Amino acid sequence: MVTAPRPLHIVHTEASMGWGGQEIRILTESKGLMERGHRVSVLCAEGSLLQQQAADYGVVVTPLPIGRKGWRGLRAISRWLREHEPDVIVTHSSTDSWLTALAARLRSRPIPVIRLRHISAPVTKNLPTKWLYGTLSQHVITTGELICDMLVEYNGLPREHVTAIPTGIDLEQFQPGEQRQARAAVGLPEDLFIIGIVATLRSWKGHLYLFDAFSKMATPNMRLLVVGDGPEGPDYRKHVHQLGIQEQVLMVGQQRDVVPWLRAMDLFCLPSYANEGVPQALMQAMACGLPCVTTTAGSMGEIVYHGRNGLLVPPKRSDLLAQVLLNLAEDPVQRDLLATQAAQDAKRQFGLSHMLARMEQQFYAVLP
Repeated sequence: MVTAPRPLHIVHTEASMGWGGQEIRILTESKGLMERGHRVSVLCAEGSLLQQQAADYGVVVTPLPIGRKGWRGLRAISRWLREHEPDVIVTHSSTDSWLTALAARLRSRPIPVIRLRHISAPVTKNLPTKWLYGTLSQHVITTGELICDMLVEYNGLPREHVTAIPTGIDLEQFQPGEQRQARAAVGLPEDLFIIGIVATLRSWKGHLYLFDAFSKMATPNMRLLVVGDGPEGPDYRKHVHQLGIQEQVLMVGQQRDVVPWLRAMDLFCLPSYANEGVPQALMQAMACGLPCVTTTAGSMGEIVYHGRNGLLVPPKRSDLLAQVLLNLAEDPVQRDLLATQAAQDAKRQFGLSHMLARMEQQFYAVLP
């Protein structure tokens, strides 16, 4: 008789103070793993946004002094591991990865560590980093195949040491809906054509290029809906005013539930130029049945196939972006075709259960 794998005690660590797709994946994955019968602990930096948001996901987190590298953080993690004895640890940012991997390795009974790399920025090529990724970590998981290839080809990791497991999304939550009802819910008029973006206001998400593109192609009945907040917010508002489009750009800040905002859009645009894996916002927009325009940055081309379920433009080309957006805005037939295919592809590929099952498989694979 085959015995089912035992439930695990899984730990996620995160030193980041910010909020974005990386932190959302940690909490979403933790919630999903708990629903599958596992015990999950999340160790985060004291005062972080992840700590503040965790209750919305039903996840209990433990704040520790791991916001920066140092003996205090190393001692805190070592003490916590000694008291709780988890089966496997998943680290997410550089600082917590170093602290946790060292703490796990210094024990008499080492705990297997998985390094999860979310973004496509190159990993520093030096001996300490190779030691962290190749020796201190039993396996490396990335959010896209491109990131795997970079770690293998540029950093010299063995291919069998790296696995791509894109983030999954809740397809019961993110699905097509009635636009009129969504606009009424968020207070937007029915008679506008709305181009939208959902993203943290960080430089590499490409908002400035979208603002510039919108200023070149906007008609009086168009609006640009910007959902999200972040460090670049004040500068972006200033830029919008300098372009003279402040009456047509709706910056609504961070929203707890982005579904009605997505459903209120006519098309979605994410013009990132760096660092992306497979962005959750792009997956969510596709799952909601939106025609999407994005770039070839990171692993976005692994889910968007140009002319089939979305459109791809080169990064940092606001002139081309403006032309593509305007052409699509004037072509309802193409928008419908792209949207229908995007929703079908999302339903087949982006489910949360697929990600959770693959993560589980990798956890069991690294156990001693």
